[in-house]
Amino acid sequence: MRRFWLIFAEFVTITLAIVFVVTLIRPDWNPWRRNVVEIRESVSNPGGLVAVGNQNSNKLSYAEASKRAMTSVVNISSSRDIRMPSNHPLANDPLFQRFFGTPGGEDEEPDTRGSLGSGVIVNANETGGYVLTNDHVVAGSKDIQISFADGRVLAAKVVGTDPESDLAVLRVEGKGLTPITLGQSEKAQVGDVVLAIGDPFGVGQTVTMGIVSALGRNRLGVNRYENFIQTDAAINPGNSGGALVDSSGNLIGINSVIYSRTGGSLGIGFAIPVSMAKDVMEQIIAEGAVTRGYIGIEPQDITPALAESLKLKTVRGALVAKVVRGSPAEKAGVKAGDVITSIESKGIQDSVAAMAVIAGLKPGQDVKFQLTRSEKAIDLAINVAKRPRAPRSQRQ
Repeated sequence: MRRFWLIFAEFVTITLAIVFVVTLIRPDWNPWRRNVVEIRESVSNPGGLVAVGNQNSNKLSYAEASKRAMTSVVNISSSRDIRMPSNHPLANDPLFQRFFGTPGGEDEEPDTRGSLGSGVIVNANETGGYVLTNDHVVAGSKDIQISFADGRVLAAKVVGTDPESDLAVLRVEGKGLTPITLGQSEKAQVGDVVLAIGDPFGVGQTVTMGIVSALGRNRLGVNRYENFIQTDAAINPGNSGGALVDSSGNLIGINSVIYSRTGGSLGIGFAIPVSMAKDVMEQIIAEGAVTRGYIGIEPQDITPALAESLKLKTVRGALVAKVVRGSPAEKAGVKAGDVITSIESKGIQDSVAAMAVIAGLKPGQDVKFQLTRSEKAIDLAINVAKRPRAPRSQRQ
């Protein structure tokens, strides 16, 4: 009996030892083991992801797209004169005057500060090229310097600006410039992967990734003409004027605006579509300025309440809130209270669409406008004029 118990004890000890070892090595073999939460784990090789941009790579990478575009993105530094107005809240503060002097004095020297932004080389030949950037990057600047990816720094001159779309074209003289390939922003879709390239905070060229969050954003109150691409790719101060490219490295937008309560990126950035930028750039290079159509009205949107009071069948069109005296619209017979429903047989959805279509009209031509007045449809031919350039202080 003693021998039997010794054999039994050895068997139990060996069995427990085996179970202990198996538990340490393969815990998933234990029949009593339960998952805390059900998960699905990939059985594929983590390195075997779909290649993007580089078909010879076995990892997810936008390196090729970045390389293609980065050589065409430049840093823009400039200087501008800043004078503190005499009515500034701190103008009479003795401590402020001790460090910054007396604002508004005749002997006051202007405060010259560097302004950092980005730009994109859009055209180049053996002697130089054109750089596209934002108007607010170079507005009021002098001694503009362009820093290239290869370390070169060259002087640049402003060819022309268009504050109403916040675009500017610079000319730089030098060899070996690499122009970027323009993409098709009109084919961009929500969800497309995009890369934002620029020089945020002056730290150096940086690439961030995101997607197209929305298209056709307007009514932001930033520019007079807005048709932004919204993206969640990180865009920070200094990225202005930089490139928004697709996953192949083609330019689809010029980074322009961020929504932020802190000054940093909150994942809501806006870029000017390259289709708009290309049109503005070509006009600036050819004529030195952008020419837009003008008829002399101030439109506003049709609300459900307005549609009901005007007895309109649909909530669409642009209500003429004001007609400028002596303007083409007044000469043609347009009156306040009219509703523009179509221009050259193109339906008008709202006031933004109306202004965009009018801006694209060629000055000097007679254009057919269809209006609704007192529940009746009328047609008027308006001779389009050239839109006058408003003072910069009045531009949005």
